[in-house]
Amino acid sequence: MPESIPHDSVGIVQPRTVHFDQPLTLASGDVLDQYDLVYETYGDLNPERSNAVLVCHALSGSHHAAGYHHPSDGKAGWWDSFIGPGRVIDTNRFHVVSSNNLGGCDGSTGPTTVNPATGKQYGPDFPIVTVDDWVASQARLADVLDISQWAAVIGGSLGGMQAMQWAIDYPDRIRHAIMIACAPKLSAQNIAFNEVARQAIRTDPDFYDGRYYERAVEPRRGLRLARMLGHITYLSDDLMSEKFGRDLREGKINFDYGVEFQVESYLRYQADSFVGKFDANTYLLMTKVLDYFDPAAKTGGDLSAAFRDVTADSLVISFTSDWRFASHRSREIVKALHDNDLNVSYAEVKSHQGHDAFLLKIQQYIDVLGTYLDRIASTHPS
Repeated sequence: MPESIPHDSVGIVQPRTVHFDQPLTLASGDVLDQYDLVYETYGDLNPERSNAVLVCHALSGSHHAAGYHHPSDGKAGWWDSFIGPGRVIDTNRFHVVSSNNLGGCDGSTGPTTVNPATGKQYGPDFPIVTVDDWVASQARLADVLDISQWAAVIGGSLGGMQAMQWAIDYPDRIRHAIMIACAPKLSAQNIAFNEVARQAIRTDPDFYDGRYYERAVEPRRGLRLARMLGHITYLSDDLMSEKFGRDLREGKINFDYGVEFQVESYLRYQADSFVGKFDANTYLLMTKVLDYFDPAAKTGGDLSAAFRDVTADSLVISFTSDWRFASHRSREIVKALHDNDLNVSYAEVKSHQGHDAFLLKIQQYIDVLGTYLDRIASTHPS
């Protein structure tokens, strides 16, 4: 519990829910006849409605990007250090919107919510969604909020992919796309990591083909393994060596299969804290969204052609230690944007934290992102 809410926090925030009765046809061909989206907002929308920024979350994120849900809340939003009055995404100047994506497990319609057609939780019957589907649903949310154009769409990792898709699908509704620690599509290695994680979940004896809700159990062992594997890929070797090295918990080797190294203890703690907070079916779904993202697939693999209708200015940021979404993947995005004579800024931030660096306050990162957002704010002041 925070002793007091920081003065530069957005403070106590209240999630809101929008219900949509208009059917949404998904990229798979499936149709959601109705669905809910949960979202939060921070900062005021100006009279011209021109200062709205959409923040898109990554795989295990949610709509709760900043602030606290109640005074005794010990857990601020996942990007709280970036969003607030006077912070990098300055809520004195921007009206920030953050929604939980379709298929999430934090209130938006997904595997954990009730299917109106059956009266039971969707579970494995919830259709596979894509980044395209998320962007389409976010556009409908913008309509409800009477936001005809985003000043910027911003996100890291899977969130950055959404910013990219926004620029492609709705060129007239976005002025700036800010893509952080992402790629134009997953590498075979990344797809392989996701498949191992899925298999860990799907082969858990308590998975029951995704219908574990009906048995009041959850595939804890599989989800723990999936989280441990994922967490390893989010960190760099340098950071893990710095934090843990080969340190032993008891200062000696015990010659057994218990927890001996500090890094083993850390991974188990991360896994245990994840189970119970995140849904296994949702984890499967989110990894598939990552696997399927490939906007250039519609243009024969030509990313430059995929960006042909883009009009937004862009900022692309990568991190030197991010081996899961390496800097050369970001440079592919930059080149394709340049091929279309678009305004694009690029920064490769020196870091040792791995992929998770996009969540952290690294000074060069703060400077680059802050300067770019200052320029946006000065063009359309609040």
